[in-house]
Amino acid sequence: MHADLPDKRYYSIGEVARAFDVNTSLIRFWDKEFDILKPKKNAKGNRQFSKEDIDNLSLIYHLVKERGFTLEGAKTYIREHKNKSLTNFEIIRKLEFIKAELLKIKNNL
Repeated sequence: MHADLPDKRYYSIGEVARAFDVNTSLIRFWDKEFDILKPKKNAKGNRQFSKEDIDNLSLIYHLVKERGFTLEGAKTYIREHKNKSLTNFEIIRKLEFIKAELLKIKNNL
């Protein structure tokens, strides 16, 4: 899953939900369930997600939605493979991005 987001420091929950094609309620639920998500909250209590939060959400999305992990299974996997899972997942994400870019180039030819 490659989230197409503009390059900026913080993202609103609506932007994040649209990028992952899920409801905002699911993002809020994952925020409560997973300790690796730490969005900042403004004075009104609105969540502001950083690039690190987006990367962690991508990992959670991959484990839960694409690989079919339960929430507890995803939490355990993240805890046990903290450094390894991020590097493997980063490689997969970069390869998916390259594939998408190559397909765009192919379609333009």
